[in-house]
Amino acid sequence: MSSVTTDIPARLDRLPWARWHWLILVGLGSVWILDGLEVTIVGAIGSRITEPGSGLAVTEAQVGLAASVYIVGACSGALFFGHLTEKYGRRRIFLATLGVYLLATVLTAFSPNAWWFYACRFFTGFGIGGEYAAINSAIDEMMPARLRGRVALMINGSYWLGAAAGAAMAYPLLDPDLLPENLGWRTTFAIGGVLGLVILVVRRFVPESPRWLVIHGRTEEAEKVVRGIEAEVASETHRDRLPPVDPRRVLTLRQRDTTTFRELAATMVRTYPRRTVLGLSLFMGQAFLYNAVFFTQALVLTVFFGVPSGLAPLFIIPLALGNFLGPVLLGPLFDIVGRKPMIAGTYIGSGLLLVGTGLLFQNGLLTAVTLTLCWCAVFFVASAGASSAYLTVSEIFPMETRPQAIALFYATGTALGGILGPSLFGVLVGSGEVGQVAFGYYLGAGLMVAAGIVEVLIGVEAARRSLEDIAAPLSADRGQPLASA
Repeated sequence: MSSVTTDIPARLDRLPWARWHWLILVGLGSVWILDGLEVTIVGAIGSRITEPGSGLAVTEAQVGLAASVYIVGACSGALFFGHLTEKYGRRRIFLATLGVYLLATVLTAFSPNAWWFYACRFFTGFGIGGEYAAINSAIDEMMPARLRGRVALMINGSYWLGAAAGAAMAYPLLDPDLLPENLGWRTTFAIGGVLGLVILVVRRFVPESPRWLVIHGRTEEAEKVVRGIEAEVASETHRDRLPPVDPRRVLTLRQRDTTTFRELAATMVRTYPRRTVLGLSLFMGQAFLYNAVFFTQALVLTVFFGVPSGLAPLFIIPLALGNFLGPVLLGPLFDIVGRKPMIAGTYIGSGLLLVGTGLLFQNGLLTAVTLTLCWCAVFFVASAGASSAYLTVSEIFPMETRPQAIALFYATGTALGGILGPSLFGVLVGSGEVGQVAFGYYLGAGLMVAAGIVEVLIGVEAARRSLEDIAAPLSADRGQPLASA
């Protein structure tokens, strides 16, 4: 294809915040609410579906296995749709992946046995995993550079609004006085499908990423989209003229059809090997910690503190709110103080807090309430760090590899940390021994601290910088400066 000189990235980065940006956040970021809803529902119903009257009657270990199956599906979906996101565009894929999620989560409500339940959990995760690559790419490519950090963290943190909603929804639906034991947990999945349908309607109004359009030879369409965005933002902010475009930000790009796996491998192994190590470290630490604790949280409360299965979801609500407030309140600091100190601080800080929680738990000094409060403190800090993992891998690799890089790091890190975590914790909780569960907490804490140290040593400072400055596009004119590895 031919070369094109464009200022589209600079035009998007210099836009003032407007109602249009909120539309993007609602249309795209709402998927994290669905993900939080899914994970929390399974955690909340974990005890219920182990009971004989539930219609499934699985064991505690099988609950952990179902969580791992969901993660396997998410990893598979991320890899499958990650490549398609680069080839066919962000918009087509984030519509398709939401459709997969909708169908699978509704079918989960009709599970007659454990194997059907496992299959539906796999394809629900398959759709959600595909969302990560498409959504993170689209959001980061359309948000102004100076606000990208806080916006990305807030969006990823919205997962916990879904978690709180799932917990609040599960409590009345799991009350046997309102619904039979074999219907209440099924209804939670059906409601999740309805919410996904609403999001699908809103998402139809979100445009394709102009950055993707221009690099794939659709320059006129990209210009039309950007002019429309500029006109809407100018109208919403009551400006006659938008801020000027920095002439130094003009790019010359060699347009292309797709990015090959060979180019992706070369970028990660040869061009940016240290960034590859960084991304893997951040994803592995947060994936193990979150998937291990949250998929089995209700089981810990019921097994070790005698909390009734119908009451356990209520304990998730304050925990979820703490996780949401972390990215919201700490998020602006990722743009102001910088990525490196904030990422390292949140990873190491949450790891140390989890060690303290494990020691208190192991020594029998906690109740169900005080353990939940300790978890709130840990995950207030950890949530900001976990959200920054997605932001980091989206920022530090070239535009042509962005969705594939997100998919690869999510899949690899989550496979290593997330698949093992729920299964391991399911076995540890099922043992009924406090010491074994505490060991799991120490293991999760160690992975978080190690990832924080990696950030200190080789982290990339990306705050308030354009995506093309952090990692020059593979298609950029060879005369343009390249970011360091």
